[in-house]
Amino acid sequence: MVQQVIDPPIPTRTVADLWERLGGVPLERILLRPAPGTATEADLLARMDADDRSLCELVDGVLVEKPMGIYESVVAIWIVRLMTPYFNQHDPGILSGADGPFRLAKGVVRLPDVCFVSWSKIPDRRNWIKAISDLSPDLAIEVLSPGNTRKEMERKLREYFAAGTKLVWHIDPRKRSAIAYSSAAQFTMHGADEPLDASVVLPGFTLSLKELFERAGAPPEE
Repeated sequence: MVQQVIDPPIPTRTVADLWERLGGVPLERILLRPAPGTATEADLLARMDADDRSLCELVDGVLVEKPMGIYESVVAIWIVRLMTPYFNQHDPGILSGADGPFRLAKGVVRLPDVCFVSWSKIPDRRNWIKAISDLSPDLAIEVLSPGNTRKEMERKLREYFAAGTKLVWHIDPRKRSAIAYSSAAQFTMHGADEPLDASVVLPGFTLSLKELFERAGAPPEE
């Protein structure tokens, strides 16, 4: 079980302290039930099974709604579809979507929009599925939404790499661009005509941003 602590605790005496700790996310994404600081993984799973099936992440005992509309979902699905031929040919591991929770640290459960985990991390292919996975993603892909904040995404980066992730992609479909991170501090920026190279975890695979954005279509007018 993952037990590492990603960041040193930030004193949380006020709502402003809590908001800062969560990365300055829009206030409507911070749930008050259960009370902030008391939420558990069981609360997270119950929320995912509720009638509205809203996606939440668990951050230091707080349920934080994941901002993802239909357009972000379409982009994520097209990422998976463009990766599928490679996976059919090579079978390198598993792909999961935005409703697949990963425990990155004690008290931190994230839901990457697309996630790859190598079979090398799964000794028993018949008995590895859990409600919340404690496998560390090899590749985590986040499709950015207007509701994401820079501080929030920076915190997620630190969490992913501390958990053992080797590559993180931030894909911004509205700006038609992406950033590929090999660590929380090392990255390369990509325009729409530049493919994303996943060779460090998926030898020989590149994702065409041009095709992705063409397939997903134009972003909605805000």
